[in-house]
Amino acid sequence: MKRLAFFLLVIASMSSCRKEQKPLITRSDIQLESDVMTPEALWAMGRIGSYDVSPDGSRVAYQVTYYSVEENRSNTVIYVQNIPRREQEILPLLEDLEGAIFLGPGSDPVWLDDNKIAFASKGEIWSMNAKGKSRKQLTKTDGNVEGFLFSPDKKKVIVIKSVPFHDIIKEKPADLPKATGMVITDLMYRHWDHYVESIPHPFVYSVSGDGTTQEEFDILEGQPFECPMEPFGGIEQLAWSPDSKSIAFTCRTKTGLAYSISTDSDIFLFSPTPDPSRDGVFTNLCKPGLAFGASPAEAPTIDPTKSLRDQPVNAPENLANNPGYDTNPKFSPDGRYLAWLSMERDGYESDRQRLCVYELATGKKRYVTESFDSNVDDFVWDADSYTLYYIGVWHATENLYRTNLDGQVTQLTNDQADWGSLQMAAPQSSPEGDTALLMERHDYFHPADLYLVRVLGDSVAEVTQLTHENDHILSQLAPGSCEPRWCKTTDDKDLLYWVIKPPHFDPSKKYPTLLFCEGGPQSPVSQFWSYRWNFYIMASQGYVIIAPNRRGLPGFGKEWLEEISGDWTGHCMNDYLSAIDDACDSLPYIDRDRLGAVGASFGGFSVYYLAGHHNKRFKCFIAHDGAFNLEAMYTETEENWFSNWEYEDAYWNKDRSANADRTYRNSPHLFVDQWDTPILCIHGEKDYRINSTQGMSAFNAARMKGIEAELLLYPDENHWVLKPQNGILWQRTYFEWLARWLK
Repeated sequence: MKRLAFFLLVIASMSSCRKEQKPLITRSDIQLESDVMTPEALWAMGRIGSYDVSPDGSRVAYQVTYYSVEENRSNTVIYVQNIPRREQEILPLLEDLEGAIFLGPGSDPVWLDDNKIAFASKGEIWSMNAKGKSRKQLTKTDGNVEGFLFSPDKKKVIVIKSVPFHDIIKEKPADLPKATGMVITDLMYRHWDHYVESIPHPFVYSVSGDGTTQEEFDILEGQPFECPMEPFGGIEQLAWSPDSKSIAFTCRTKTGLAYSISTDSDIFLFSPTPDPSRDGVFTNLCKPGLAFGASPAEAPTIDPTKSLRDQPVNAPENLANNPGYDTNPKFSPDGRYLAWLSMERDGYESDRQRLCVYELATGKKRYVTESFDSNVDDFVWDADSYTLYYIGVWHATENLYRTNLDGQVTQLTNDQADWGSLQMAAPQSSPEGDTALLMERHDYFHPADLYLVRVLGDSVAEVTQLTHENDHILSQLAPGSCEPRWCKTTDDKDLLYWVIKPPHFDPSKKYPTLLFCEGGPQSPVSQFWSYRWNFYIMASQGYVIIAPNRRGLPGFGKEWLEEISGDWTGHCMNDYLSAIDDACDSLPYIDRDRLGAVGASFGGFSVYYLAGHHNKRFKCFIAHDGAFNLEAMYTETEENWFSNWEYEDAYWNKDRSANADRTYRNSPHLFVDQWDTPILCIHGEKDYRINSTQGMSAFNAARMKGIEAELLLYPDENHWVLKPQNGILWQRTYFEWLARWLK
């Protein structure tokens, strides 16, 4: 149910730098039979991932993942491309492929100097030159490298590796090697899609003159804590100081039950001692004076069966009074400051994410985006160590903003698009007086590409598209269109919803229409690009999509965001109906007799709830990985802070809060007696966020009630659908179900 859906790819397989065991999958030359987007066209697209700008600012190295449906696998390759100083500048390119030089298989490219790139392949770190030649293996870990980060002086590198962890799942007896049973002693024995018998740790390696590495020590040696944090954390949760002498990292110093009910992570500063045999000095920047991994002796105990909202904070020495998530530290270029993303409250994984700046010499903290009433999703320091650029969502688009140490916020772009991750480009890639950033951009009709964004004063001076990864496919497709509309809610507030129209749209016709129910429950309905919940392919199949930014979504202020927690079936459900009713009343091309409602995660929960409360508006439903029985989900989900916060209380407490009581009394499974509409249920059996029993229960209930229903069940998928053939099956099943009832 976490955000970041939208935005994380799980690579199914990686290609080796050595002789390939399987053929390398590269850019597809698919020729479409029509100008309509199909599942096959969607999976033929290359997916741009991480990227890095060369030190001199002249080139960018980036990775692209390609999928083979036939082989049911993927691999990742690296390209390098020149960065023009001006939009009209023409640069010579060697071995040109759509404007980029193909370097070969690998991922996570990082420039070591202006002509050498480090990258990952088959669980090791390698290097090559900027033409993809002179490849050299730098680590020998038996394929255990999960991430890496070189120090600025390139004399050290942090290597992420997993270490055995049996504090919760006991180690198997040596004399029973074929036993499959697990003896479990505490919570957090499984996370997202796997059982927890190992955890990631950051190791420091030294780098020799020839580039090869030697392990020195594990920063968290002997500690039962993760770094980066599972399940989505990566190398962005660690940072080197500019002088290469210190490491800042994110860590939640909790295990078991304490971990499962708390989002309290901290930023630690680690300064290794000259003695490589070990001990360095740990400083907790969020809770000064608190030893690493320790809890204050007089800290009050949190009752895991009660709401976290009104319980004592387990952080008496936290100067910022910030017991929530603190993640992703980044040092200022001059080394005076450390900035990170910060949430205020413990147990609330979707709290407003602010930008915190910490002055290392004084310990003074300041929050520099307080005038921006939404989330900071990524940020970067400017060279002056005073200015920071960040991206954040407002009114359903993700745009570029600037702030500074005095908290003066300026919006720099205002596009009907989502700008993604960002990185400062070196001065050489920007004319005198400009600031240049390399950014990723996408919208409902365009997957991710890389852009150079030049800022001059309080506005963007120039935007240059650098990559055109999928133009050869997009050029074969008829374009769709999207427009924002506002309507009134049942309590007379303003609600924004997107109207996505099919290609070749004819306003004189009547179109079957889908109400899209967003997940999260606090994920924005911004201009995302998804390879499953893709509005372009839905519209291409002849549907209008109505996508409301209902209560509970960021980008409309704190009050709007927080009106969902403790009230999953109140205003947010009315908002869905307000949007679809307004669209039916005001848009003559919508056929109110052919409406469907679809959604995943909280969106799947929404569908299950609407199935019992829609008053015959809809002709069919589709729910993917949705919560159906909230009492069961309270103890089934692995990150218990989620249900603690969202439901407010345990179902077994007789004196539970009014919000909690309302939540359980309105669980969708209690309204199956009012179900009367065909429903498709989809679920993955490796989904430990919302267990597959929820989807199976909903399907079973529908069939026992005599309602037309189908269940698409994946034994090998989690909360998402990651394998190519499973993805194609998902799309086909989805559209066959819609066509059956709406066409």
